[in-house]
Amino acid sequence: MTQQHYRWNGGFPKIGIRPTIDGRRKGVRESLEDQTMNMAKGVAKLLSENLRYPDGSPVECVIADSTIGGVAESAAAASKFARENVGVSITVTPCWCYGTETMDMDASVPKAVWGFNGTERPGAVYLAAVLSAYAQKGLPAFGIYGNDVQDAGSTEVPEDVKGKLLGFARAGLAVALMKGKSYLSMGSVSMGIAGSIVSDSFFQEYLGLRTEYIDMSEFVRRIEENIYDPVEYEKALAWVKVNCIEGPDNNPERLQTSREKKDQDWETVVKMTIIARDLMIGNPRLAELDFGEEAQGHNAIVSGFQGQRQWTDHFPNGDFMETILNSSFDWNGVRAPYMVATENDSLNGAVMLFGNLLTNTAQIFADVRTYWSADSVERVTGHKLTGAAENGILHLINSGSATMDGTGEQTKNGKPAMKPFWEISEEEAQKCLNETSWRPASVEYFRGGGYSSDFLTRGGMPLTMSRLNLVKGIGPVLQIAEGYSVELPADVHDTLDKRTDSTWPTTWFAPILTGKGSFTSVYNVMDTWGANHGSISFGHIGADLITLASMLRIPVSMHNVSEDQVFRPRVWGLFGTDNAESADYRACSNFGPLYK
Repeated sequence: MTQQHYRWNGGFPKIGIRPTIDGRRKGVRESLEDQTMNMAKGVAKLLSENLRYPDGSPVECVIADSTIGGVAESAAAASKFARENVGVSITVTPCWCYGTETMDMDASVPKAVWGFNGTERPGAVYLAAVLSAYAQKGLPAFGIYGNDVQDAGSTEVPEDVKGKLLGFARAGLAVALMKGKSYLSMGSVSMGIAGSIVSDSFFQEYLGLRTEYIDMSEFVRRIEENIYDPVEYEKALAWVKVNCIEGPDNNPERLQTSREKKDQDWETVVKMTIIARDLMIGNPRLAELDFGEEAQGHNAIVSGFQGQRQWTDHFPNGDFMETILNSSFDWNGVRAPYMVATENDSLNGAVMLFGNLLTNTAQIFADVRTYWSADSVERVTGHKLTGAAENGILHLINSGSATMDGTGEQTKNGKPAMKPFWEISEEEAQKCLNETSWRPASVEYFRGGGYSSDFLTRGGMPLTMSRLNLVKGIGPVLQIAEGYSVELPADVHDTLDKRTDSTWPTTWFAPILTGKGSFTSVYNVMDTWGANHGSISFGHIGADLITLASMLRIPVSMHNVSEDQVFRPRVWGLFGTDNAESADYRACSNFGPLYK
């Protein structure tokens, strides 16, 4: 059994397609069989051709064995879907059907209905009727209805319908991929950061995740007892010596450590990286080395490492470990990134996971550290910000644990990008490594030493920053800010960067302003951000995050996504239409967590 097989233990959930039909026989049903089943096949083809699982393989769809005209056929489809590990449900129909008899009743599976916009049969009537039934029964479902009338017998999926089907399916698969996995807490609370108070009720009730816990002393045990693959360790250390450029030591001379200590730190942080990965997903090689229990791992799809301060006051910090795992490549080549939250900020880990599952790309973990107004930048550097940055920028910078994909050295259509691992070339991975240096850690922060990654994100990338916060009396709340990475002149960056810790990676971020609410100014974005951390994903994925949040019953407190892109269950509209944000809060409160 390979390590990657361990990683995707249990396989991937599938998308179930339910072709529903008018059950009246002797003419009506028979005339609709081909069109209805062809709709299902068309949707399955669309999804399989456009969506990928985290390992890069095409998403699999399962179509009911027959069209569904009544409750018996609905039950048969449900049985098949249970056998086939279906985690997302899409019902399609060109006609009137018997609503409560043909609907999907699985409460924990995200569901959508596409009602064909045609004049020959009342597909829109069924869509409205069954969505009403879903609302009445407390099973929120997404309604999909094309803008333009189609001709009878058409097998085409209109572009607007495609967009909604793909958006729903991406978010639905994210829900299904999380279910039954784990958040692995490596250590406990870091420096009083609330996000690292791991809430098992949140992960269980909202995301369907277990919470697993280990003490950081487990790293010491595995290092001292050699509970790791020694062959891989030697390979990894040799790769690091060639590919990880050690930068200058910025510590005061009196605090700088010896070459011997620095070399020991390299050995330790490489071992920490292998051990953290093995803790998350297991490693069959450990069983061969007579460590059968440790070989199993914790089935973790996301994790966090406390580090500060109980670990970092004595041992090398976790920055190298987190950076390598969060990147899409290591000594074993290009591969899917692991989601590891710095300082065990589990809430930032959760949104890192959201972004990763929606895009299959690495995520940047960062402090939302400083708001630089255009006036402040000009006063300090003499440079006038222009373009996307003209209204000010946010300095996103953490202690050196951000993914190396965040350098922007990968390209798509000739522009800087962060890509799914199967699109990343070895040359692009090497460019990311070449643009990253590893600075000996600031000993005043990290008494145990270690290394922090240092890079500067290329400008011009569309990015989405998000954050989950827990609010007593409400529960989880999501924040979203779409924007762009910004490239400053080198001297301007250096001047601003040296006012903080210049050994850490920087992303200059300009959120898109809408003139409303939190997005009237860049200052307001900073001022209303709910915590010290944020997760940054490539692309403008705010709409998908909103769709995902509604599936999980998590309200969105701020976003700058245009209203025509927002896609939530149809019943959300019954909670009021004048203030969509307020309706979102009421709907999420009314239906409660997905798994409660």
